[in-house]
Amino acid sequence: MRPSRRAPDELRAVSLERGVVKYAEGSCMVKFGDTHVLVTATLEERLPPWLKGQGRGWVTAEYGMLPRATLERTRREAASGKQGGRTVEIQRLIGRSLRAAVDLEALGERQITIDCDVIQADGGTRTASITGAWVALADCISWMKTRNMFKNNSGDKVLRDNIAAISCGIYQGTPVLDLDYAEDSEADTDANFVMTGDGRIIEVQGTAEKTPFTQDEFLKLMALAQKGVGRLVELQKMAIT
Repeated sequence: MRPSRRAPDELRAVSLERGVVKYAEGSCMVKFGDTHVLVTATLEERLPPWLKGQGRGWVTAEYGMLPRATLERTRREAASGKQGGRTVEIQRLIGRSLRAAVDLEALGERQITIDCDVIQADGGTRTASITGAWVALADCISWMKTRNMFKNNSGDKVLRDNIAAISCGIYQGTPVLDLDYAEDSEADTDANFVMTGDGRIIEVQGTAEKTPFTQDEFLKLMALAQKGVGRLVELQKMAIT
């Protein structure tokens, strides 16, 4: 029995609410159970220096966790003067994941910055961030379309597909979907899958925390991830309509 009493292939309660921040060009409040992340998308008519003049845009991301997002207060990274390795790794993952869905030439010479701020953490903050970030990105692109910022209807092809992410793991010998903290902290294997709406893989992060896992077990985790991402994509589509 899972601590949450969910079935092995059952997601936590998931909600995706777009348009939650007044000033941002795109935004989403994403909740995976007790993991809550506020995501905003900011459009800027500028690019990193190394991209200027190439006729294409850029999508990047920043990630952070509020001090009391966890059981005990964590010190703000700004107070220490640098970001931690985990933070840098996660925000790079978010940026890579979103760029896989965007036609950067159709975007034009603009940058969209995605900010993911974890309000409450109970496992799966990176997967929730990626899933909600796609909604905020879609919200931003819709904002641009309403202002005729794309030439020759190129705005219709900026977003090539949905992007969503989910965690899977082996908990007490059983492959399970969407780990919360209670499971994540005790899992034999922990893996994160980032996938497109049509089931293609962008990135897989998998680690044997205790006992090495077999190819058969990996394939079972993959099957769970495909099912979970499929459901998340359905919720994304509902959120942006």
